[in-house]
This record gives sequence, C-alpha cells and structure tokens, in this order.
Amino acid sequence: MATFFKFESDFVDSLRCIPMQVRYKLDSCGIKLKLSDWNHMAHAERETLVELPCTTETEIRAYQEYLQQLILERTGIPPAKLPIEAHPAWMDSTTIPGSIQEKSQEIHITLTPHQWANLTPLQRFALIKLSRSGHENKNFPKAMAEFSLL
Repeated sequence: MATFFKFESDFVDSLRCIPMQVRYKLDSCGIKLKLSDWNHMAHAERETLVELPCTTETEIRAYQEYLQQLILERTGIPPAKLPIEAHPAWMDSTTIPGSIQEKSQEIHITLTPHQWANLTPLQRFALIKLSRSGHENKNFPKAMAEFSLL
C-alpha cells in the first residue's frame, strides 16, 4: 500500500514531484531518476512506480529493470546508476545521523535515540533526505511535526 506523508500533500494527487516512497525505492535499486525524467512519464506510470513493491532482492531487481526500461523509452537515455548502500543509515535505528541532529538543533529540537528507534525506515529515510545540505529543507520541520517529534 502506498504511503504518502502529509508534508507531500501539495503534490501527491498530481504526482508532479517524486514522492519519498519512490525516492526510497530508487535508493534501494540504485537508479537516479531526475525530475525531468519523472515528468516524461504518464501519470499511470508514476502510479505504477508508487505501487510496485521494492523490498526483496527479486522485487528490487524487477523494479530496477522496469524503471530502467521506462526511462529509456521515455527519454531515449539510460538512467544513471547510484551506488546501493549495504547498510543505509535509515535502516539503523540505533544511530541518529549527524545531518539530522544538526537540522533538529536549527529548529531547537533534540531528537532522542528512543524517538529515532521508533520511526519506520521510510520516516528515517525522509528525515535524512530532508536534512541534507543543498536540499530545500522547508519540509524538515513539517516532517518532524508529522512524525510527532516536536
């Protein structure tokens, strides 16, 4: 089942931006999907990328193959590949990444190890992505509130 966050509500109906759950799958299968490539896809294709499972090795491989073919068909260019992390930070419920601690402090919040451990991997992934430098971080405080961390 698709999981959309409230902080994504301004674009999930139209899927004009890549939702966190798809970004999570992209990191899982090692494919870089540019927003311009996403926008070349039909709405039904975007919905398929939201709905397709991408958890087991078989699902990840199938997702990767489907997405590579789709990008090639829509843009004429094969997608760039990303390294797949063996132990991604969002799967580690015991260590709060420095970027999240720094971003939390900027909004005067202290995130505890207990709070971090109680988040789902997708929630941890979202916070990591929203806390990275160079990223528009306006949704970080919204995500913190949505995840009951304020």
